[in-house]
Amino acid sequence: MPSSTIVLIPARMAATRLPGKPLLDIGGSPMIVHVLRRALEADIGRVAVATDTAAIAEAVRAAGGEVVMTRADHPSGSDRVFEALTALDPDGRIETIINLQGDFPTIAPDNIRAVLAPLVDPDVAIATLAAEIHTEEEAINPNVVKVIGAPLAPAAKLPRLRALYFTRATAPWGDGPRYHHIGLYAYRRAALARFVALPPSTLEKREKLEQLRALEAGMRIDVAIVDVVPRGVDTPDDLETARRVLAKS
Repeated sequence: MPSSTIVLIPARMAATRLPGKPLLDIGGSPMIVHVLRRALEADIGRVAVATDTAAIAEAVRAAGGEVVMTRADHPSGSDRVFEALTALDPDGRIETIINLQGDFPTIAPDNIRAVLAPLVDPDVAIATLAAEIHTEEEAINPNVVKVIGAPLAPAAKLPRLRALYFTRATAPWGDGPRYHHIGLYAYRRAALARFVALPPSTLEKREKLEQLRALEAGMRIDVAIVDVVPRGVDTPDDLETARRVLAKS
């Protein structure tokens, strides 16, 4: 495993639509443990869960996972990830940080690996993922974040965009593909440190999308295009879907 990469999974118990979300049972294991397993299966570096909740920490440790305890007052998962990074790696040896949300129990390990691809370009500060939208229902849904990007010349294995904007609106206008943003990020260490030091930006607050803070500050975000959007768990219906998917795996 390359020591220069770490996968950090921020997890807290504050979800209002699905209380206690990280510890909800899926096939006999807590949701957070499924996410931990997917990250370990990706086999790209050290994996740890960053949490402020003792019960989450206990569940992860019981499954053999690594935990770092963080403050309870972080405004975002990115801030929690940065605190965990500095605690786990105070000497700055880790160069690349993957921020994997703790409510992606069905994410494919290949998708976790794919988010690293755009960082082969030294000009890219942050990498993320998207998948093409295929239905009008998805295109008009404000809960589906769309990324608007400039296509890049075909690189290695995955098509890529240079992100120009992220929005909850249906965009861009006209014929052509639209892309569903997937909230998985890979940061260069200096980019993450800069990002969490920035105040929330105007467009970030308007769209309620923190990645706009980076774009407004002139940080480059590139997007690897994958085939499938991993199903996040935000509602009871999402939870039942995740249970069905993982029961078949």
